Amino acid sequence: MAQGQMAPGIVAGRLSSDELAANFDDLHPAYAPHEAAVAADRCYFCYDAPCQTACPTEIDIPLFIRQIQTGHPEAAARTILEQNILGGMCARVCPTETLCEEACVREAAEGKPVEIGRLQRYATDTLMARGVHPFTRAASTGKRVAVVGAGPAGLACAHRLAMLGHDVVIHEARPKAGGLNEFGIAAYKATGGFAGAEVDWLLQIGGITVEQGSALGQGLTLDALRADYDAVFLSIGLAGVNALRAAGEDKEGVRDAVDFIAELRQAGDLSALPVGRNVVVIGGGMTAIDAAVQSKLLGAENVTVAYRRSRAEMGASGFEQDLAASKGVRLMFNVMPVAVHGNGAAVEIELEYTTSAGGSVTGTGETIRLAADQVFKAIGQTLQGAPEGLELDGRKIKVDGSGRTSVPGVWAGGDCASGGEDLTVTAVAEGRDAAMDIHAQLSA
Repeated sequence: MAQGQMAPGIVAGRLSSDELAANFDDLHPAYAPHEAAVAADRCYFCYDAPCQTACPTEIDIPLFIRQIQTGHPEAAARTILEQNILGGMCARVCPTETLCEEACVREAAEGKPVEIGRLQRYATDTLMARGVHPFTRAASTGKRVAVVGAGPAGLACAHRLAMLGHDVVIHEARPKAGGLNEFGIAAYKATGGFAGAEVDWLLQIGGITVEQGSALGQGLTLDALRADYDAVFLSIGLAGVNALRAAGEDKEGVRDAVDFIAELRQAGDLSALPVGRNVVVIGGGMTAIDAAVQSKLLGAENVTVAYRRSRAEMGASGFEQDLAASKGVRLMFNVMPVAVHGNGAAVEIELEYTTSAGGSVTGTGETIRLAADQVFKAIGQTLQGAPEGLELDGRKIKVDGSGRTSVPGVWAGGDCASGGEDLTVTAVAEGRDAAMDIHAQLSA
């Protein structure tokens, strides 16, 4: 095993299967019923609860915790799912430490909030384990809606529309539905194939057809969708990755972090997944942390996250930063890549120290080199494949508060749309709200 872990270059099998299984175990284990009851008992059940205000999907958090406390987790799940149909996944991946739990009165008073995320998981897991769906579909309206993209926004939109009686067809480019829930988050955050199981459970509402291998620009056009359907919802995500803009970024060993995470999430055998001995991740968001931590868990000896701004400006939360540090990941701030060195394949990366002020980053001219046989780019994703004719806001599709685009009959939500944070829970809220606006227009 030691020889495998210390082998130079990008190789598989750095750790044993047992070590990998332990490394990629559930980050936040599920509550047992007694643990959930004890955790729920800490809630003050605040009037005008700040935790609810902090939740992008506006779940009635005091109510669902009270329902758990009184021994009704399935009722709690319904309270959650009425607002957030992907409440099970959000309980696992939401940055609760900067949303509901940061706003918790217990956090302000004691520095230890009610563990809202784990309680939400307990409730939704309890209901889903029964294999039943808590909602019934309304009578058919005869209206058909196309949803492009089966990520969180698309799934939330489709479910709400189906529940209201509309027929929905989801066009999804990949062989699996789920979007970033399936392909884009760390494996230890959603173990046991939960993302796929949640999609299957969601589809029990009926009235939703998923057509895989179907995407805009691949025989599918917005004009055709508008002609064939009564409304269209775009949730196409951000498929492009920003360039490193450093000499040598085309060398072997330099790749996109999102592709690495997707490959890892779909791997049947983690011991067969190659990883470098010396890994450097460029970026400062959740994707950078996910790629770095998982590289370390796969057996990389040295893993560094290099971010061009200060720690305070880092997109990843304090919890994520601490998690990375606890796994042995080195965090470097105020450094940016200027070159990847090596004869055909990466061997070193050269970083320049920076200063950041007034929103701009300036190089100091001082550089440092790090050993790097593998470099991951996690410096933001870009919109690709947006249909012509849609007005953009910066580099995203421009939408109003209801998700309406500049083209009549077309809505958009999730990462591809302007406004809001690029979070699963925000995407769910945008998909749900767009569905309600679509329903209102189709019912007028």
